[in-house]
Amino acid sequence: MLLSLALVVPAAASAAIKLTPVTGKLETKIGIADQKAAVFDEERLRDLNFGYARRSVAWDALRYRDQRADLDAWIAGVELMGAEPLVTLARSGPATGRTYRPPTAGRYLREFLRLRKRYPTVKTWSAWNEANMCGVGTCRRPELVARYYTLMRRNCAGCKIVAADLLDQPNMVSWARAFRRAARFEPKYWGLHGYIDANRLQSTRTVSLLRAVRGEVWLTEIGGLVARRNRSRIKLPQGKAHAARVARFIFDRLARLDRRVARIYFYHWRSSTRRDSWDSALIGADNQARPALAAVKRALGHTADAGHER
Repeated sequence: MLLSLALVVPAAASAAIKLTPVTGKLETKIGIADQKAAVFDEERLRDLNFGYARRSVAWDALRYRDQRADLDAWIAGVELMGAEPLVTLARSGPATGRTYRPPTAGRYLREFLRLRKRYPTVKTWSAWNEANMCGVGTCRRPELVARYYTLMRRNCAGCKIVAADLLDQPNMVSWARAFRRAARFEPKYWGLHGYIDANRLQSTRTVSLLRAVRGEVWLTEIGGLVARRNRSRIKLPQGKAHAARVARFIFDRLARLDRRVARIYFYHWRSSTRRDSWDSALIGADNQARPALAAVKRALGHTADAGHER
């Protein structure tokens, strides 16, 4: 339980941290987050020169041939594009029967060492995906994720290790503080899935995390919602025009809140079908570019032209 953690963060670290807004040229690094290896075959994506790519993968993915092959293809595609891969470990897939049971620290370490051996060129990892979401087995166990993080740090020399990817939900800051108490270490990097703030054109929750932690905050998944069919009770606007407004807001407002907003991974490149449960893609299932793509291209330093966006 969050309140049962007895370890104490030093007083200086627990005080609210002042923000340093970005007023000049935006230095934030921009990446693409997409689970599908096939998107990296697309010339339209490669031409944008994303320098970073991110995906989540089941912590025990290498135990299963199909998941292993999928991850092999994804990493090969990212590296062929010349981007730096970020891999976030996540809950096991539904077919394994372990979906809501996070692994023990020992099992986690064994599988992470297998991943490190198979993918030695991957130097950027995140300990756990959406760790504060109740339903993945870790929302009341920040001390377990802190253990995962510690094991990653100790067994990945020269790597960048993200403490955890968090959802911008009400428990985010309390979860992060409990994690820090358990880890007894101030992480250099945090991940944030800022869908609620972004799609409401707000910065409240992003600011609250920036003021609660000292490390960089990477927006490891974020994007404007085009359509959602996952029965969520959280109400958010949606639509192609809305998604374009959100994309502009992400780069013009959220990225400028503080210099520690060091990376943004836009989720995602292409929708799979017209009935995806979540769709914030830049390219529709009909292969048509959506208006949000122009905002991403502008942030990347490209000039949107109609001929390229067909």
